[in-house]
Amino acid sequence: MVVTFVSAAPDPVPARHHADAAAANVAVVDAALAVLDLVVRGDSTTERILLRAAAGAGKSFALARMVEHALSDSGAERVAVTAFTNRQVQALARSLGKSLGRDAVGLLASKTAEIPDEVRTAATVVTTTPDLPDTVRVVAGTAHRLGVYGEPRRLLDHLGPTSADPGRAFDVLFIDEAWQMSEHLFAKVRNLARVVVGVGDVGQLPPLDPGENPWRGDPGYNPYRAWPTAFDGDGATWSADLPTVWRPTAEQLPLWRAFYADWDELHCVAAPGDRGFDTPLSREPARSVWQQVGSGEPTLLEVEGLDEPDSPDVDLPLLKVAERLVDDLLDSGLVLRQTHYDVSGAPASEDSRDLSDPGTDPLIVILATRNQAVDDAQAVVDRLVARHGLPDGLVQASTVDSWQGRTNGFTIAIHPLSGAAKLDEFNSAFGRLAVACTRATHGLLLLARSGLDELLADAPARPGTPFGEPGPRSLPRQTHERIINVMARGTLDAEQYRPER
Repeated sequence: MVVTFVSAAPDPVPARHHADAAAANVAVVDAALAVLDLVVRGDSTTERILLRAAAGAGKSFALARMVEHALSDSGAERVAVTAFTNRQVQALARSLGKSLGRDAVGLLASKTAEIPDEVRTAATVVTTTPDLPDTVRVVAGTAHRLGVYGEPRRLLDHLGPTSADPGRAFDVLFIDEAWQMSEHLFAKVRNLARVVVGVGDVGQLPPLDPGENPWRGDPGYNPYRAWPTAFDGDGATWSADLPTVWRPTAEQLPLWRAFYADWDELHCVAAPGDRGFDTPLSREPARSVWQQVGSGEPTLLEVEGLDEPDSPDVDLPLLKVAERLVDDLLDSGLVLRQTHYDVSGAPASEDSRDLSDPGTDPLIVILATRNQAVDDAQAVVDRLVARHGLPDGLVQASTVDSWQGRTNGFTIAIHPLSGAAKLDEFNSAFGRLAVACTRATHGLLLLARSGLDELLADAPARPGTPFGEPGPRSLPRQTHERIINVMARGTLDAEQYRPER
């Protein structure tokens, strides 16, 4: 049974690739650094510098470059670096420690934090402020850790003030994944320095589900929403978009543009043909499905003829289809091909990766929205790993929310609206769909029960994007329609594709 896919209309907007595309990001970062130079030298009253970035734009690389520039060219004596999660902060401490030296970078961690050996090797890791060395020029820590009651005063007392500001220990506060940080956490660290530099993905989900509001009676108030939304149009804020992404294939660029539809431009370092996969797969319908996914074009596969699910968010019959598709793919052997680029975006080398190579990122990840669904997906992964003798980590399962900031080869995601009867705050969230669809470097397979078009056509309208999420100010169902309209679409009859095992 061959599955026939209908591709979306070609994107009429031309795209820049390779070094030409990467140069656009460099120009924006250069402009931000020029503003930072003025602020650090006391020639500007700008309080915030914000770089909005799409998923896979090289945000952390840009932030690390800005930190190094602040310390070398802007004249900053000392800076702080923060983020919402330990993983984000640890990655930055490792990167900065490698470039600036272990004695220059201190990671202020909680006593219970698990610190990888490569982080301890690159940076000085401490759990109390007095243990920070006198040579430290970068202090990294989560907003929870740096914002502990009394910590700013302890940092000032131990490290001393900067010459430009006798009341603060830092000249600049850098925030990674800024749009993921909630307002009440930002309030605890915002005064560590007189200028804040935030870099982040506007499609990130808030750190907590705001379905219930424990703070105020006003239903329009969301204490967890991303903090930079409050500074749009603020005279003390300089902001710009990074117009190029490094992660997706060139064929995925229309999908990225659909998510960031209000941007003036968006380009892709990868050019057509830079990534692909090889497999001798011949069994249908797996062959036609994976051939389509491997083309790089984002793919929506609707499945009909399924048994009833436990709930729209917990769908074992649909996961069994995913298991069979991956099982057939792994049976045939799989090799991913890709081009690597130098820092300018120019092609530098090519290599391949097969099922014996665990790599840095998973080869395949299965994403779902609810924990129970991921429990079922993890059972699928465990069976696949055992059946095919795969290295640990090669195939993984996760909730969409937990996979923020991660990258993988192929994504198999359950569409958040699959099987739903209506659009609500959770399943229609812009960020949830964006994260699910923007993790893959080689291919996206979005699975859903048949009926998405009918749901989007008939569901009652909901006003605006929920809870002030970033993105176009359109009805959630219009956003979902825009996304699926740039995907290749096909339908699979589950009755003809039952698992053999």
